[in-house]
Amino acid sequence: MSKKTKKYIFVLNCGSSSLKFAIIDILKKEKIFSGTVEFLHSKKSQITFKDCTNEENKVIFLENLTYKKSIEVIFQKSLEKIKCLQSILGIGHRIVHGGEKLHQSTIIDKKIIEQIRSSIPFAPLHNPFGIIGFQEISSIFPHLKHKQVAVFDTAFHHTIPSESYLYAIPYELYKKYGIRRYGAHGISYQYVSKKFSKIVKKDLKYLNIIVCHLGNGGSIAAIANGKSVDTSMGLTPLEGLMMGTRSGDIDPSIIFYLYENLKMNIGQIREILTKKSGILGITQINNDMRYVEDNYHKDTNANRAMKMYCHRLSKYIASYFTMMNDHLDAIIFTGGIGENSVMVRKMTMEKLKLFNVQCDEEKNANTKFGKCEMISSKNSIPVWVIPTNEEIIIAEETFRLLEIEQT
Repeated sequence: MSKKTKKYIFVLNCGSSSLKFAIIDILKKEKIFSGTVEFLHSKKSQITFKDCTNEENKVIFLENLTYKKSIEVIFQKSLEKIKCLQSILGIGHRIVHGGEKLHQSTIIDKKIIEQIRSSIPFAPLHNPFGIIGFQEISSIFPHLKHKQVAVFDTAFHHTIPSESYLYAIPYELYKKYGIRRYGAHGISYQYVSKKFSKIVKKDLKYLNIIVCHLGNGGSIAAIANGKSVDTSMGLTPLEGLMMGTRSGDIDPSIIFYLYENLKMNIGQIREILTKKSGILGITQINNDMRYVEDNYHKDTNANRAMKMYCHRLSKYIASYFTMMNDHLDAIIFTGGIGENSVMVRKMTMEKLKLFNVQCDEEKNANTKFGKCEMISSKNSIPVWVIPTNEEIIIAEETFRLLEIEQT
């Protein structure tokens, strides 16, 4: 294929202190260039670039990087790779929360921006920065303003039934204010579902799977007949599993106790539950599962954190068996922890022996760093590790909508 026929989608994922990007060759469905901007607005600001064609990495240190400057530098380096700005067909943005109204990917305009803005209370660490990413690209590259697409992490879970998404609180709080379960990581679940469908050569609409997306943020989804029927994250990404710094499920009365008896204000309580809990809260020094795994046999707190993490994860997996109709095709691990933590997978699977889940320890030990593999023993319910690729889904959705727009 000549360079003149290359077609690229630029994927942007903006967070509060970092942003990730990727350039996808949409015809080959391959990532060719990617990177991460870390420590925005600080003296430690840096951009890591990865050339996916030769696996070369390069790090640039630039103090006090803003979103505007980051995007300018990213595009400058990207153009050195792809040579022609006009070959970028569009920009795909990962937006965490679409609220009640936005439950499918959409081309961004003023109305969409306002709807994304209205969901900021449900994803305060993500949605505001998705808007900023759109605005900065529109300012720097006006010709791309109307070629930007929002792909929502909540969209995949729009299929969950009311018994799964409603909370047992006054119903009018849902009707008036949209207080319900929305879930997250839907883009990852969409990719992993499609990938597994291809692996087993079975139509997605006949597949029943339980997928565990485990990273610094983590969730689990019950997918029956190819559709999400329940998921662990709720109104916000705070509910559910124990995470890197987030508490996951707690007794809501803990909040009342902290407020009334310990005289903490709402800001302090939010800080504790979102940034000082989870793995960090138990180890007291680190939120990284690699630290927990490395120190499991040496440090009491690391040992405790690992046991808590796997205990909670296995409880969710076990509860989702009830939603799998007449059979379960697989349990799937994905995300940074799911793809690489041999110990998390082994300990979690051991807790599910009653459900005929058995670990092949040799396969499990050898499956990490991007390997796609079945890690269960011969007679077990199949358990797979499938590396996720959210950028591909975002690029495909962006390309699909822009193609429709042009026809």
